Amino acid sequence: MTRKVEVAIIGAGTAGLNAMGQVRRRTDNFVLINGGELGTTCARVGCMPSKVAIQVADDFHRRHIFEREGIEGGDGLGLDISEAFEHVRDLRDILVDRVLARTTDNLGDEFIDGYARCAAPGVIEVNGERIEADAIIVAAGSRPVVPAAWQALGDRVVTTDTLFEQERWPRSLAVIGLGAVGLEMGQALHRMGVQVTGFDALDTIAGLTDPAVRNTAVELLGKEFPLLLGQPAEVVEQGDQLRVSAGDHSVLVDQVLASMGRRSNLDRLELHNLGLDLDDHGMPAVDPSTMQVDSQRVFIAGDITGERQILHEAGNEGRIAGYNATCAEATAFARTTPMAVTFSDPNICQVGAAFDELEPGDIVVGEMRFGPLGRALVMGRNRGILRVYVNRADARLLGACMVAPKGENLAHLIAWCLEQGLTVTRMLSMPFYHPTIEEALQGALRDAVGKLEDDLDLPDHPLDIRPL
Repeated sequence: MTRKVEVAIIGAGTAGLNAMGQVRRRTDNFVLINGGELGTTCARVGCMPSKVAIQVADDFHRRHIFEREGIEGGDGLGLDISEAFEHVRDLRDILVDRVLARTTDNLGDEFIDGYARCAAPGVIEVNGERIEADAIIVAAGSRPVVPAAWQALGDRVVTTDTLFEQERWPRSLAVIGLGAVGLEMGQALHRMGVQVTGFDALDTIAGLTDPAVRNTAVELLGKEFPLLLGQPAEVVEQGDQLRVSAGDHSVLVDQVLASMGRRSNLDRLELHNLGLDLDDHGMPAVDPSTMQVDSQRVFIAGDITGERQILHEAGNEGRIAGYNATCAEATAFARTTPMAVTFSDPNICQVGAAFDELEPGDIVVGEMRFGPLGRALVMGRNRGILRVYVNRADARLLGACMVAPKGENLAHLIAWCLEQGLTVTRMLSMPFYHPTIEEALQGALRDAVGKLEDDLDLPDHPLDIRPL
């Protein structure tokens, strides 16, 4: 059986659903094809259930400062980790149901439940049905990386795809891979009472390249649970447990959380049958401003690209792909300022240009530590550092990196300033309320201006106030 459509969308994750939203505005003649669970990676196994777990862990951890605040009884508090993750799953299911209610639940035969394969240029096969499409959007997502040798270890090795489903919890856990997922869940599980050890083959965490921020982050997170960096981890069975080793360090644990990133699902699609030129990883060249492959009517969006594997980026890519798939000529769209947030405590955030992308001689670095910041001190969270990178030639902000309380809010504020191309003097002319965490940004900007005074002809008036 053959069906002809204007647009075929492969994948009903964040990118695919956003693409469908654009396609539906212009045509009813489309199909959305999805194999596996619905509800998006974010809502089912990613950002949302992890944030519920982090909130529970942070609430419980707060008891450690109760005594100095005059609050009694903190030592008597306990946490039932199984009950905590029952709560995680309950909220997760609510969020998934909301996604489904707004999207696939409202589809008829436009939705096809099955795994697609590319059969020929403009042709997809699924469940024995042949789909001929004027345009194809590939948004088939990604899956966690698990080394083949570890797969034989069964449920003693988990990923975020399986972690939240557990009803019995280990006493000890090795987290292998200290990017956002590893740090977030490692710290959360440690705070819930699991004995956690973190491993990463790199000599950094959360992808940090700024040495000052990296050192601060490793120091702060390392005070909570051991971080073994710079050596690849090996995992072997030892009785009912697992021996995890890296260099001279070794621990015996009940379970391993594999958090070494996600790999694209391109290998499952037989994309070569579309007549595309592919690289050694099976990926065609994609224009990030149009999401189009060369001049063909093929668009690729979301985590499957292997780039910017973050929800808001997947959503933007899906919308760009969906819009262009229904137009005769593709329109190029500006991409938003890069922004990454790790929801550890403190948050670890990178915005705009990273430290290693900039020439040291071309920038000045403004710095503010959180120790003396009034609002952070009141909160009992005055640990961390904020660094801003400023163009020495014209005082424009280029990027920032931080390990900071409420860093998620600071990161947004900085990203919006980067989007506007603001200088540090223009940013300082805006209001900063006291006492707030945002005053840390004011301090870092003032530090940068002080370092710029020898390079720029700055106006002879209070730089924090714009003259009329």
